[in-house]
Amino acid sequence: MPLPRRLFLLDAARLAAAVSASGIVHAAPSNAAGYPFSLGVASGSPLPDSVILWTRILPNPLDAHSAPTLAVPLRWEVAQDQAFRKIVAKGSAVATPELAHSVRVNVTGLQPDRWYWYRFMLGDAVSPVGRTRTAPAAGSMPDLLKLAVASCQHWEFGSYAAHRYIADSQPDLVAFLGDYIYEWGAFRLQHPQPGERIVRQNESFDLQSYRQRYAQYKTDPDLQAAHLVAPWIVTWDDHEVANDYAADRDERLSQDFAARRAAAYQAFYEHMPLRLPPPRSFASVRMFQRYDWGRLARFHVLDDRQYRAAQACPGKNLGGSNSVGPRACPSLLDPRRTMLGREQEAWLTGGLQSSKARWNILAQQTLMAQSTQLPIAAAGDGRFWTDGWDGYPAARKRLLDTLVSSRARNPLVLGGDVHTFYASELRADFNRPVSKDNPVLATEFVGTSVTSNSRPQQRTAQYVAMNPHIKYGRSDKRGYMLMAVTPKETRVQFMGLDEVRDPKTGQRELAAFRVESGTAGVEMTAI
Repeated sequence: MPLPRRLFLLDAARLAAAVSASGIVHAAPSNAAGYPFSLGVASGSPLPDSVILWTRILPNPLDAHSAPTLAVPLRWEVAQDQAFRKIVAKGSAVATPELAHSVRVNVTGLQPDRWYWYRFMLGDAVSPVGRTRTAPAAGSMPDLLKLAVASCQHWEFGSYAAHRYIADSQPDLVAFLGDYIYEWGAFRLQHPQPGERIVRQNESFDLQSYRQRYAQYKTDPDLQAAHLVAPWIVTWDDHEVANDYAADRDERLSQDFAARRAAAYQAFYEHMPLRLPPPRSFASVRMFQRYDWGRLARFHVLDDRQYRAAQACPGKNLGGSNSVGPRACPSLLDPRRTMLGREQEAWLTGGLQSSKARWNILAQQTLMAQSTQLPIAAAGDGRFWTDGWDGYPAARKRLLDTLVSSRARNPLVLGGDVHTFYASELRADFNRPVSKDNPVLATEFVGTSVTSNSRPQQRTAQYVAMNPHIKYGRSDKRGYMLMAVTPKETRVQFMGLDEVRDPKTGQRELAAFRVESGTAGVEMTAI
C-alpha cells in the first residue's frame, strides 16, 4: 500500500484541531511517536443501559509490526463528565494479536438517555476522550432524535470533510450504511476528475491487507472526530469485501473467495464498535440487528450482501452486476430470488410486527425505489442495474408487502451505495400512478457518498424524469444526511460539500424534506 496522503502519526495538536468544534476534551499522549491509540476510539450499538466501546492498539499505522506481539491489558473508564470527576464504570480489557489488538468493551449498568464520556489507558498513555450516550428507556417517548447518515468513503477520492461537519452537527447517533473502506486503491488518481479513467490497484485479498486498509482510513482526523462525538450503528456493503459480491460469489468467480470473505469479515469486526461476541468462525457473521430509541424509533439494520442470490444475468464469465431488462433476462423476475435471505426476511417481519415505535427505520445499503434506465411503455420494458433492489424485484415486493401486513407505523427506508442523493416514494407497483389501490407505502431517503464519485448530474436528471416516484436526485455532490426525528414528523437535510477534494471545503444544504407522522410520501421544504 503506497504512503497515504493524509497519513499522520496522531498527536495531540492535530486531534485537538479536528475535534475542537465539537467540544470534546481529550488527554494528550506523553510520547506521540509511540502513541498506542493512533486509530482513535469509537462507541456504538447503544442500548438503554449499555454501549460498546472500541479501540485498537497500533503505535504506527504504517507498520503492523509496531504493535506488540503479545496480549496487552488496557484500562478503561466511563464518566458522567468530561473531566472524569464522576466515574460510573471502569475496568480492564485485553487486546490480543489474534484480533489485531482491537478491543470491544460492553459497558453495562448505565442510565438511559444520557451522555457519557470514556477513555482507554495503556501505561501512561491515555486515549482521546470520546463522548457517547445510551438509548432512551423502552417505554419513553423522546422529543427528538438527531441522526447523521453516511456511507461510501473511498480514501483516494477526496477529503473526509463530511465527517468534520457530522461532528460539528452534534448528533445523538450516526448511522453508517456501508463501504467504510474500499478494498482497492486508485492508480495514480488521488482526486479523479469527471471523465478520467480510474484503474484499480493495491487490492486487498488477505487479512493483513484488509487490516492495513482500515488502519489507513482510521488515521483520518475528521473520521476520528465523527467517532468521538456520538455512538454509531453500522452495517456493511460490498467494498468491505469485494466489489459487487453476492453471498459466496464475487465478480471474478474466484475459487478461493470464501477465504477472502472470511478475512474481510474479521477485519470489519476488528475495527467496528459492534454488539457481537467473537464469532466462532468468520466464515459468516450475523450483521442484521435491531435498536430501539424508546418508542420514538426502531432501527432495523439490514445486511443485503451476505445472504442474497447471485445477480441475474451477469456478463460473460463474470459475476457481479449488469444492466438488463426482463425481456432479455427473464430470471430477473424469478420469485425465488432473495436479497436478504429467508432467515433475515422472517426476522424483519417479526421486528416490524412487534414494533411499538412511532417510526420504523430500515437502515440498509442501497436504493430501494425502482430506477429504470430506459423508458417503460409496456410490460417487460426498462433496463435495470442488477446489484441494487432493481435486481431483486420479487424480494422488494415481499418486503413492501411486509410493511403493509405488519402495520408497522411510519416506515422510513435509508440507503447509500449509489453515491447519489435520492428522495423517493415506495409503492407496490412503480409503473402505475399513486391511487387508492396503489398507495405510497413508505418514504425513502438515500444519501450520497462521503467521497466516492458518481455519474454526471445530467444523467441522474434523466433517471428522475423516467421514474416519477423518485422526487429528487442529485449525483454531483458528496456529503451526508442529517435527520431530525420527532413524534410528529421527520425532517431530512441533504448536506453537500462545495469541493470534496479540499479538506477545508464549505458545505450547504442542497435540499430539505419533511415526512409527517401518519402520511407516507416526500414533502420538499424550503431551504
